Amino acid sequence: MAKVDFTKYETTGYYDEMFNENNGVRPSYEKFKKRLEKLSRNKLKFLQHATDRAQLSLGMTFNVYSDNQGVERILHLDIIPRIINSTDWDRLAKGLEQRIVALNLFINDIYGEQRALKDNIIPKELVLSSAGYLKECIGLRPPENVWSHISGTDLIRGDDGNFYVLEDNLRCPSGVSYMLENREILKRTFPEVFEKLKVRPVHDYTHHLRDMLESLTRESPAFIAVLTPGIYNSAYFEHAYLAQQMGAELVEGRDLVVKNNFVYMNTTKGLQRVDVIYRRVDDDFIDPLIFNKDSMLGTPGLFEAYRRGNVVLVNAPGAGVADDKAVYAYIPRLIKYYLGEEVLLPNIKTYICAEKDDCKYVLENIHTLVVKQTDGSGGYGMLIGPKSTKKECEEFITKIKNNPRNYIAQPMINLSRVPTLTDDTIEGRHVDLRPYCLYGKDIKIVPGALTRVALTKGSLVVNSSQGGGSKDTWVLDSR
Repeated sequence: MAKVDFTKYETTGYYDEMFNENNGVRPSYEKFKKRLEKLSRNKLKFLQHATDRAQLSLGMTFNVYSDNQGVERILHLDIIPRIINSTDWDRLAKGLEQRIVALNLFINDIYGEQRALKDNIIPKELVLSSAGYLKECIGLRPPENVWSHISGTDLIRGDDGNFYVLEDNLRCPSGVSYMLENREILKRTFPEVFEKLKVRPVHDYTHHLRDMLESLTRESPAFIAVLTPGIYNSAYFEHAYLAQQMGAELVEGRDLVVKNNFVYMNTTKGLQRVDVIYRRVDDDFIDPLIFNKDSMLGTPGLFEAYRRGNVVLVNAPGAGVADDKAVYAYIPRLIKYYLGEEVLLPNIKTYICAEKDDCKYVLENIHTLVVKQTDGSGGYGMLIGPKSTKKECEEFITKIKNNPRNYIAQPMINLSRVPTLTDDTIEGRHVDLRPYCLYGKDIKIVPGALTRVALTKGSLVVNSSQGGGSKDTWVLDSR
């Protein structure tokens, strides 16, 4: 039978995670490549098919709102992992820790003294006009002065082999359940090579998550609930999975009631007070008395209970101000301002359409740029200029002119590629990286990540809602 063969594998034009520019295999991939080359193509397809079945049996599905079909899909897990050596990972972890500390200082400042605005480190009007800025949070002080307790930072590796921050996710970052379940599946798929490579574990993430949530309240034992929008939410699998793994209650807004500014869960034995809520419901929908009055997802009075310190909300309402893609452009300056340090993980060059000179440049060069909505997510509201038609570019020019505050632009970066199994062979596909950071009394960065992969040849869009898949991310131990 035909064996796995990399002789025709294309490496030109991109940074490849497995092969260097001379087609030599990178040290971190040597043992895995040897294991792959012992397999027949049919065996590899069988392993991939078994992986797909495992995902279905575990319920690892999500719903795509835009297709109007109501069909749940698996987040396709490609069985060739993304491998990161210990040196690269340790450098990433230091940069992530620096970034999350500075971002939380920024959020705390914005709802407090606003020193960064007064000192013109970031334009006041840009911050206060952000969709994520909530004036209702002015003067609030969450436990430990931490606003974003759970963050997922999207990174890419460029042609030069260096990592760059693509965007920050500080509200309700998703995908960590896929990181954990992908690992369990891949450990069974390649058990021998997994053991030989000394891959750092990720299984204790939910234990660290529970510990972090408990550290935010004085109540002991703490009663913790995961607040979900419900079974029709695209990430419901993750909400249920995390609640089960932590030993927490999975609740919807209708399961909670506020009495005398304390939050309780309705149970068969009566009311049970809730101390910490890990919410997976956006700010606008958590409390119809304060935010979206038509919301059926939240609980009336929840925000007042939080404001009085009678319940902890994770992540804190208002943290989304630092998610704004226009704010992103100023983060290196904010790191310098709050920490007195140079940025360890650089941004991608960003043009802010709300600024006159930047907007002029974007409009004149839109066919060479990637344009994004400042409050967009999931790959929606985005234009990839070099891969777009003239008509699509013209439509975005009109959108930018009508609402420049709502758009930023960046040069197109060739995301690194990882070998990926296709119908007939193995080809390089573009990937990004989403590590997860827990921040309570201290910071914990789990040595793993969700690697998202663009399954369509040549595509740079890795989002699951746009047809992307995932890979297990193996971080190697240096010992």
